[in-house]
Amino acid sequence: MAAPSVPLTNFVTVNNDRYFANHPTVTLIEKCSNSRQLKQIHAQMLRCGLFFDPFSASKLVQSYALSELSSLHYAYKVFDQIPQPNLYSWNILIRASASSPQPINCLLMFIRLLHVGGEKPNKFTYPFVIKASAKLDDFQLGKGIHGMVIKEGFSSDLFVSNCLIYFYAECGCLDMARRVFSSMSERDVVSWNTMVNGLAQNGYVDEAVECFHRMEEEGLKPNDVTMVGVLSACGKKSDVKFGRWVHSYIETNRIRLSLILCNAILDMYTKCGSMKDAKKLFDKMVEKDIISWTTMLAGYAKSGDFNAARVLFDKLPSKEDIATWNALISAYEQSGNPNEAIAIFNELQLSKASKPDEVTLVSTLSACSQLGATEFGSWIHVYMKKEGMRLNRHLVTALVDMYSKCGDLHKALEVFNSVDRRDVFVWSAMIAGLGMHGRGGDAIELFLKMQEAKVKPSSVTFTNLLAACSHSGLVEEGRDFFRQMEQNYKIAPGVEHYACMVDILGRAGLLEDAVDLIKNMPMAPGASVWGALLGACKLHRNVDLAEYACNSLLEIEPQNHGAYVLLSNIYANLGKWDKVSELRKRMRDVGLKKEPGCSSVEVNGVVHEFLVGDSRHPLCKKIYSKLDEVAARLKHVGYVSDKSQLLQLVKEEDMQEKALYLHSERLALAFGLITLGPSQPIRIVKNLRVCEDCHSVIKLVSKLYDREIVLRDRYRFHHFRGGSCSCMDYW
Repeated sequence: MAAPSVPLTNFVTVNNDRYFANHPTVTLIEKCSNSRQLKQIHAQMLRCGLFFDPFSASKLVQSYALSELSSLHYAYKVFDQIPQPNLYSWNILIRASASSPQPINCLLMFIRLLHVGGEKPNKFTYPFVIKASAKLDDFQLGKGIHGMVIKEGFSSDLFVSNCLIYFYAECGCLDMARRVFSSMSERDVVSWNTMVNGLAQNGYVDEAVECFHRMEEEGLKPNDVTMVGVLSACGKKSDVKFGRWVHSYIETNRIRLSLILCNAILDMYTKCGSMKDAKKLFDKMVEKDIISWTTMLAGYAKSGDFNAARVLFDKLPSKEDIATWNALISAYEQSGNPNEAIAIFNELQLSKASKPDEVTLVSTLSACSQLGATEFGSWIHVYMKKEGMRLNRHLVTALVDMYSKCGDLHKALEVFNSVDRRDVFVWSAMIAGLGMHGRGGDAIELFLKMQEAKVKPSSVTFTNLLAACSHSGLVEEGRDFFRQMEQNYKIAPGVEHYACMVDILGRAGLLEDAVDLIKNMPMAPGASVWGALLGACKLHRNVDLAEYACNSLLEIEPQNHGAYVLLSNIYANLGKWDKVSELRKRMRDVGLKKEPGCSSVEVNGVVHEFLVGDSRHPLCKKIYSKLDEVAARLKHVGYVSDKSQLLQLVKEEDMQEKALYLHSERLALAFGLITLGPSQPIRIVKNLRVCEDCHSVIKLVSKLYDREIVLRDRYRFHHFRGGSCSCMDYW
């Protein structure tokens, strides 16, 4: 017999006891296997009046919000129908909202509870509000909640304190996390785990390990969660010896080898570069998930064993998860193999095994940036529009970076201006783009607009800004921004900022000022600082200072072949061939080789690469024929090659010209003249700094052939048109 239907208005909410806890309808709630059954019980509760019992109603809210049948949106609707919900119901929704993709709703529910709830939040409320603050990364909000916790007398509660440690660690405020931890009268394994993991995640690896040992000393038995934090610290330290000890400790103490813990051990071994240990564990693992496979893929790629990475990829039980493709594409891209990254992306497209996501596209766009593959990068941009993908900050930053590094600054600015919301990463990328194209004044103007938009600059922003000043010879502006960093923005200059300042001063010929700056650095000068000074010495042919800079650089990085090459170039420019021979012998003795010059040009979506004196290209004969034609036209207008650019002793004059004639950028230029139409820009990417003679040749070619030529070398862009270059011969 069905319960009689009663008008809702006839009921008031009864007290909070569990009088109806064993009512047959209430007990059915936990037995529901689908949402349809749950809604039927909801209707029955409304008909018989049970819904207006706070305990019974809270059980219904709990099932909608937290069970496998959860529908948080519907749980809110049910909650809003309860005239006087009990605190348990409030806490259920606060808890569910804290774990949802919109944790802000947790805070809104908490505020609503404070204003209309009728009951004060209790010790079960605050942990989830603190968790939501951590997910929102809102330090000030979390601090305010902490103040309420103290005021309401819950600061001694173990669960609340553990959540506060987690919040402060997530926000990167380890001082406060330590303070909460130290003030606790009672600590459980969760307290120690939260502290160990927080320290490890924030880079305090030695302290994380020390915390682990203290935990043992206090008689608490570590569990699998503890060991995940310790292994994370090992990976960041790249201490494989200690990592093996931790692995042994886990086995000796019979700590449960969960899948998460096995993956953490794998991750530790790959980050420490011990793929042998990683493979041994991987092969023994009974259960593997997508994280296990991607960790191994990334480890092989990072170690340079791309064959093993490919073999493992081919053994994947399923390639439907895009994460596996992303691992391989990202690994190739990050290890300087952009061609292979793009090849894997193309394979993904052809296989249709999975659909590219944001991570796939960001990694592939970065590979395009490295290659200067404008056409392929533009195709990805079109693909994103076709698929209706929302341009978030990661994709916008990747697009701006790609177009800037591929030489299409107009498109980079177009993407930048097309979005309304720009964070510090987007602004910084655009400043970098303007800077590398020699538009330092525009980079500064954009930085000022960034200030007007109330976007706080980061350390990277200033690195890009100072680099822009360096490429444009804006010495005083650079000095001013360097001073402003700490005074106005509370950003202490790091080694990279000092390197930029040395570069600014050095390029401008202010070598003494550069040396004084290095001497007064608050930290030890890094390799980048000495490299910048050495580069400036090459520009201004200061041998004594170059030798000092080179020796200082080699003390830090003995295997830095660039230091030997730069000093060798300085000796060669000054005709000190005995010194050149001596340096090259030293390089041979320590097993170093000069990085070969390589230039590439993209035609119809295909990137063609050329080495010095290359003869492998299918159009080799046409390329050298075009070079002969170019040489003849250059000679006709009075061009004389700059023999000082020769970096090896060549006595015969015709051979001297031949040596310059075979530079990789000239081969790429000739190929571009053959294959690209007169209206198409020739975009060349070179891995080294363009030599002065090639720079002069390309300027003349841009005028003689009426072509726009864009060259990206190791340091910046050169836009050639009508016989002049955008760098104004300052590079």
